[in-house]
Amino acid sequence: MDVSQFSVEVTPEFLPEQSDPEQGVWAYSYTVQIRNRGSVAAQLIARHWTIMDDTGHVEEVRGLGVVGHQPLLKPGETFEYTSWTRLHTPSGSMRGSYLCVTEDGERFDAPIAEFALRPPGLTLH
Repeated sequence: MDVSQFSVEVTPEFLPEQSDPEQGVWAYSYTVQIRNRGSVAAQLIARHWTIMDDTGHVEEVRGLGVVGHQPLLKPGETFEYTSWTRLHTPSGSMRGSYLCVTEDGERFDAPIAEFALRPPGLTLH
C-alpha cells in the first residue's frame, strides 16, 4: 500500500499589536507549512486543533480545510498558510491534526506536533 505522508511544520509568532493584556487577550499568528513527502497525491480535507492556555483551559477547533482551502498536494509539493488565535493568558500551546485523503481514497491523519505560544522575553515560573 502506497500511503501519502504529509509533514507539518509550524512557526508561531506573538502579535503585540493585536494583543491587549489589560483586557486579558494575547494574540498569536502561526504559519503552517505542509509538505507531501509521500509518493501519491493527497488532499487536506479537514483540520482539528487543540488550543490550551496557561490555566489548562482547552479549546477544540474543527473545520473543513484550512483558510478556505482544501489543497491537493502532489508528491513533493508544499502548501503554506498563516492563521491566528487568541489566548486569555500570556502563553499556551497548540497541537492538532489534518484529515487527508489520497487520490485513491485512502484516509490518513497528518499530525501537528505541539508548539508553544509565548511572547518574547516571557519567563515561566
